[in-house]
Amino acid sequence: MLKKGSLTGLLLFGMFFGAGNLIFPPQLGLESGQNFGPAIGGFVLSGVGIAILTLIIGTLNPKGYIDEISKKIAPWFAVAYLVALYLSIGPFFAIPRTATTAFSVGIEPMLPAGSHTIWLFGFTLVYFALAYLIALNPSKILDNIGRYLTPIFALLIVVLVVLGAIKYGAAAPQEATAEYTASAFGAGFLQGYNTLDALASVAFSVVAVTTLNQLGFKNKKEYISTIWIVGILVALGFSVLYIGLAFLGNHFPLDLANLPKGANVGASVLSSATQAIFGPMAQIFLAIMVTVTCFTTTAGLIVSTGEFFHNTFPKVSYKVYATIFTLVGFAIANLGLNAIIQYSVPVLEILYPITITIVMIVMVNRFLPLSKPGMQLTIAVVTLIAFASILGRQFKLTAILNLVNALPFAQASLPWLLPAVVGILLSLLLPNKQKSEAFEFEA
Repeated sequence: MLKKGSLTGLLLFGMFFGAGNLIFPPQLGLESGQNFGPAIGGFVLSGVGIAILTLIIGTLNPKGYIDEISKKIAPWFAVAYLVALYLSIGPFFAIPRTATTAFSVGIEPMLPAGSHTIWLFGFTLVYFALAYLIALNPSKILDNIGRYLTPIFALLIVVLVVLGAIKYGAAAPQEATAEYTASAFGAGFLQGYNTLDALASVAFSVVAVTTLNQLGFKNKKEYISTIWIVGILVALGFSVLYIGLAFLGNHFPLDLANLPKGANVGASVLSSATQAIFGPMAQIFLAIMVTVTCFTTTAGLIVSTGEFFHNTFPKVSYKVYATIFTLVGFAIANLGLNAIIQYSVPVLEILYPITITIVMIVMVNRFLPLSKPGMQLTIAVVTLIAFASILGRQFKLTAILNLVNALPFAQASLPWLLPAVVGILLSLLLPNKQKSEAFEFEA
């Protein structure tokens, strides 16, 4: 059981490990300054805890979240939510971000100043052309590269973190930014959204079920126990990685004043620390490793997003979807890493509360019958609060912002949490209750 859990955990680690897992922890470490503790606590809770819980809950239904959401909320909502989710982990955010992260961490530090734009265009042109060719003909080569190379890269990051802690651990952190001074936990929690792992867990849970079934289990109890082993192992692995990278960013003496215009802080910490600890030649090695690691994620996301859209809207062929998503990813990648992160944040702050609430509903419904109108109302209220929070902030609508900020836990960036809990409690009392169906297990 432990062996099966370890094998599956290693595979899922390779699937999850991508651009956001590299760049956001060191950025958080630097920007949180003396408020590092609560900031990394919030980050690990949203970036690891919620993501792994989402994955575990998803693997308990072989039909995936689309089946759960369709039965509990509505089929149209399941499709609309999953379309938004796949576009986020696909062509709009995650796919272009993998390319720009590979460029920012691996290639850009070796380029002369002022040549960023033309080199980014050339790099992404080749990068996406190759990813597109693989996406048209998915093979085991991609899976094997991702499965073996990503854990090796993660191990090298651990070595970097350990050596960095030894060399720079005593250095004083920089001053915390205004965001982390106001609410370190809340800022860290929101930063954890940027990893996209909780959203990816919704999509990857079906893949996890397929992988687990290939290993073979004696009974349902062994299957469920293995799922929890997988979750614990992946959670521990990512927590160690995140805390280590964030600690490195918190203590590494990065000179922000001399960073090139538009440079990403997290990518700069990673590349500068690598060169400082291992020497200038290490940058070439880092460039190869991070590019190949991000590349496998890019190709895999083009495939999974294209397959989802083809299965959901079959009138358009998989090849057309793959072509469209590759071109969109290429175009957005050339906006630059910081621009991608900036425009993705509002969308993630809408999708994440909905995702977390869905997981809460599914989890409670495993044990207790819940009212369908109650579950629908809960999702509606959470969605409304998420939209109100973003629209109020984006358009400076003071009245709406005051209403959202008056909700409990708003200062911790969780104004939707208590309404979600109240909605679930109401669902225990309202009529038209339903309980989750236990999945059938075949040994």
